[in-house]
Amino acid sequence: MKAIILENPGDPKKLKLTEIEKPPIKEEEVLVEVKSVSINPIDVKTRSGKGAYSKLKDENPLILGWDISGIVVETNSSKFKLNDEVFGMINFPGHGKAYAQFVTASENHIALKPKNISFEEAAATNLAALTALQAIEKAELKEGQNVLIHAASGGVGHFAVQIAKYLGASVTGTSSAKNREFVLSVGADNHINYTNYDWENSEEKFDFILDTIGGENIDHSVKVLKNGGTIISIPSGLNEKVEEKATSVNAKGFTMLVQSNGNDMQKLAELLEKSFIKPHIYKTYHFDKMSEAHKELEKGRAVGKIVVNF
Repeated sequence: MKAIILENPGDPKKLKLTEIEKPPIKEEEVLVEVKSVSINPIDVKTRSGKGAYSKLKDENPLILGWDISGIVVETNSSKFKLNDEVFGMINFPGHGKAYAQFVTASENHIALKPKNISFEEAAATNLAALTALQAIEKAELKEGQNVLIHAASGGVGHFAVQIAKYLGASVTGTSSAKNREFVLSVGADNHINYTNYDWENSEEKFDFILDTIGGENIDHSVKVLKNGGTIISIPSGLNEKVEEKATSVNAKGFTMLVQSNGNDMQKLAELLEKSFIKPHIYKTYHFDKMSEAHKELEKGRAVGKIVVNF
């Protein structure tokens, strides 16, 4: 089968297209013939030697990626049968091996793909959407609360806006001025241009803030966090002090790492089926152009998700 392996960390040219054997499946697993994968910042970080690289560096072969959609072609699962169309984030934060023609998946990491969405859309609704869902559930978001979503035009951000709106929150999203209309189009009630906003003197206060940037963005955020509010910061390595900073303003601060979870994938499937959420696909690439997809994601300008198709 075709697969893209990483022999050594570095630039996108380190991603090598090759042929390897199809993986065998274990109990409670299926083999998925992959139709689409989506790529995430963790893929880029790991390829460059950061992210999950230290955990995966001894894997041979090391195959990046976690987000897939495709068709079940072998099954040792009581939950999924041959020819089922499925999607999921596979084995995160372990070795997902998604950059391959065939991928083994635990029955507890995937869900049936709704018939009203494409394989591309399904692949796009994995790590980013799961992160948004799990963060919002961790925050125990309630109807009527005031929510701030940072980088609301990005992968996690545009899903978080939609899920928060579905739950009945009032949502403000941050982005650059050029992405304002997109942020409003996915459901945000208000927009903040992060390049020139006066956080210090803002009168707007929020019950929940989802920080997808880290660093000084946490400092900005706690200035607009309500007494007793919650901030969840996603980017590992840039968010270690979020609990301390939130406590200083009598609020709660958490870090969070998304986890593969089939029950949560089923929740996303239901939201997709009922059109309460919809992924925005920024660009698509063919599988043999994976390095170009990585270069595009590294620019940091993607609106929504980048998807790679077989």
